[in-house]
Amino acid sequence: MTQRKTSADFVTAFATGWPEQEPHIMVLSLTTQKGVQDFALTKEQALLIAKTMNQTAERLAKPKAR
Repeated sequence: MTQRKTSADFVTAFATGWPEQEPHIMVLSLTTQKGVQDFALTKEQALLIAKTMNQTAERLAKPKAR
């Protein structure tokens, strides 16, 4: 895994939105215990993130029955 200088302690939620004045980017907001981090993404970056998340989600184990 890549060593990072900073990282989120825990991601509690995220929200996405297209800024009205900047239609060529997408803003991804990650809420952590230390506050909110906003990231501006191009269409290509957003699609790559979505593809990676989908591939990862498909590999997750099924939830255990209680």
